[in-house]
Amino acid sequence: MIRIATFNVNSIKAHIVNVTNWLKAAKPDVVLMQEIKTTDDGFPRLEIEDLGYNIAAVGQKTYNGVAILSKHPLTVEQRALPGHPGDEQARYIEGLIEVPDSGKGKRTVLRVASIYLPNGNPAGTEKFTYKLAWMDRLRDHAASLLKLEEVLVLGGDYNVAPADEDVYDPEGWRDDALCKPETRRAFRSLLNLGYTDAIRALHTQPHLYTFWDYQAGCWQRDEGLRIDHLLLSPQAADRLSESGVDRDPRGKDKPSDHTPVWCELDI
Repeated sequence: MIRIATFNVNSIKAHIVNVTNWLKAAKPDVVLMQEIKTTDDGFPRLEIEDLGYNIAAVGQKTYNGVAILSKHPLTVEQRALPGHPGDEQARYIEGLIEVPDSGKGKRTVLRVASIYLPNGNPAGTEKFTYKLAWMDRLRDHAASLLKLEEVLVLGGDYNVAPADEDVYDPEGWRDDALCKPETRRAFRSLLNLGYTDAIRALHTQPHLYTFWDYQAGCWQRDEGLRIDHLLLSPQAADRLSESGVDRDPRGKDKPSDHTPVWCELDI
């Protein structure tokens, strides 16, 4: 069994204590991390390597940044989302992980990607146009990856609340870029390729959130959104045994405004 988690840490340096405490407690085998907000050289490798993780990161100063942590051998395949060579924003990293099957003496290759999809606000601006174009590129690449017929997980902060049941106040968020019809349509186009939402595959209840704004009371009143997702290829979905949202880190002192989402695959 292998546990894969996605976690927007909202600055790995600012929240390194909370992140390492969570890693020790939750013991994920693979972590897809977003908003590390540091260059590759500034990533706190020693603290995380001491916990047994291999690390691959694509960072930039102050903004964005993604990483993959793995307790198994890790090879980087992509350090940017294909389709726009001039796009310098650090929002995508993809790698191959060799997972040993001790019972059968062989290895399963797991492909993962850590995704930090653009926010896109305010809707109707160039930022929203960039978001939708980025989602088009992601769909094209995700379609090509399915042809490999691998165990594949595309995880991250998608900045998409797929449906009204994923938002505490659907009417109030109606015109936000995370909830606009165009955004949701683009997300559905990903699922329609053949991907499975690991959370919704096993949990159908509404108001299951992964993000709570820092504004006073949002966490305490459970006024959140579900915008962090793990999308599984058919080969991964066939191995899905459990999934969930780990709310514990969001309740700590000085937390990230996101909390981890995880799934377990029978490997």
